[in-house]
Amino acid sequence: MAEKLLHVEDLNIEFHDHLTPETVVFDFDLDMEEGEIVGLVGESGSGKSMSALAIAGLLSRHDMKKRGSIVFEGKEILNCPRNELRELQGDEICMVFQEPLTSLDPVKKIGWQVEESLKIHTQLTPEERKARALEALKEVELEDPQRVYDSYPHELSGGMRQRVMIAAAMVGNPKLLIADEPTTALDVTVQSQIVELLKKINREKKTAILFISHDLSLVRQLCQRVLVMKHGYVVEAGSSEQIFNNPKEEYTKKLIAAIPKCKETGDDIEVGEKLVDIKDVCVSFTKRKGRATEKVNVLKHITMHINSQEIVGLVGESGCGKSTLAKSIIGLIKTDQGSIINQESRTQMIFQDPYGSLNPSKTVQFIMEEPLKNLTKMTKEERAALSREMICKVGLSEEYLTRYPSELSGGQRQRVCIAASLMLKPKLIIADEPVSALDVTIQAEVLKLMNELHQELGLSFLFISHDLRVVHQMCDRILVMKNGEIVEEGDREQIYNNPQHEYTKELLKSAGLL
Repeated sequence: MAEKLLHVEDLNIEFHDHLTPETVVFDFDLDMEEGEIVGLVGESGSGKSMSALAIAGLLSRHDMKKRGSIVFEGKEILNCPRNELRELQGDEICMVFQEPLTSLDPVKKIGWQVEESLKIHTQLTPEERKARALEALKEVELEDPQRVYDSYPHELSGGMRQRVMIAAAMVGNPKLLIADEPTTALDVTVQSQIVELLKKINREKKTAILFISHDLSLVRQLCQRVLVMKHGYVVEAGSSEQIFNNPKEEYTKKLIAAIPKCKETGDDIEVGEKLVDIKDVCVSFTKRKGRATEKVNVLKHITMHINSQEIVGLVGESGCGKSTLAKSIIGLIKTDQGSIINQESRTQMIFQDPYGSLNPSKTVQFIMEEPLKNLTKMTKEERAALSREMICKVGLSEEYLTRYPSELSGGQRQRVCIAASLMLKPKLIIADEPVSALDVTIQAEVLKLMNELHQELGLSFLFISHDLRVVHQMCDRILVMKNGEIVEEGDREQIYNNPQHEYTKELLKSAGLL
């Protein structure tokens, strides 16, 4: 048996930044051996990230009380002096976060940021640091490491930025890598690549990995052992095989049951006439390079349609043009050529980040009624009655109308966004990655709600997602986009069971569906 790398015992974390103290982690225990990969799963607010931050020594030392023990390589680090903790942080223990764009400094080049821990923890010369940084960028399989080294974060794609974060974490060869939701916002192919990269790092460098995720499919692919958290407690722990094949706790069974399944055949409703008809649409943007400008073609001769009472899936990697097409349909982006005939003038959109799309300074009721004030002549009483009706339709009680977005959970905020999209009673809703940031159980609830609204109100959806399991569960017909073009189109069974285009096959393989 390898030497024990990490021993966490009886960890309790209590916040004191409110009138009443709030405990967020109770009696958390974890042992990790050198080179082991352990998964930590559970819904938002379950205590996963708090436990990980405590292990990384990143919890604030103010406004909170910590009790228990965290021993790393024989050294107690939960309450050790800050200078001793700094010797481990970024060197022996490193962390990769969910959103690399907010974790990376936007005004510093990538090379500077990858080298930062080397400046703190080593005596290497500038030339040696640069050589090690370039090697680290190459190790995470970034093409042209020198170009990445000289780039700013905004000049890289999401997948490239996440690889940079992993390179920065691994540049000093740490013993423990904590990965907190590192693939949540990434496309299915990039997710698969990041998981393979973590496996390679673990295999070649013997780095132990604590992998935190709400995507149980990825946890199953990557982790040897799994801990399941709920309301601050570890409710079940065991080998990956045991947890997924023979879960003992009802909560674990609920999480596994919520993993998107393939939609049963024969449950479609009859579609109607064309609601949206798009022919030969092209969209380009002008990109500035120094003093010169460059034309970038984003949509290339797109022809497609959406029928009434139909759910159409739109899949493809980041940057392929999915969101640009959605914004063109709704009239937010002008087209260069072609035609878009949209029979529904009040088409609504649901966005990926509900918190970012809700006004934080207004109540739910104000947010929901705002379009009615601008586009209808309804009285105050009529608007209030409709807001009460719609908030109940999405499974929330009327009391939520008086709340602000900050007082809602992620799932509740997404339900509010759906309720707001229904206020003008549209026939078409464009849902742009509406569940990718949600926990698996909340994701299942929101998808169920959207399906019920589709059935009950006869709504049409353009459903944009990188999660091919969710698309299979939701959609009747699917469009596959790559580099601004629709490379394949067909009904659900055709796309998933008999894909024709190599790119479609690649997407399905990355999702483990082919």
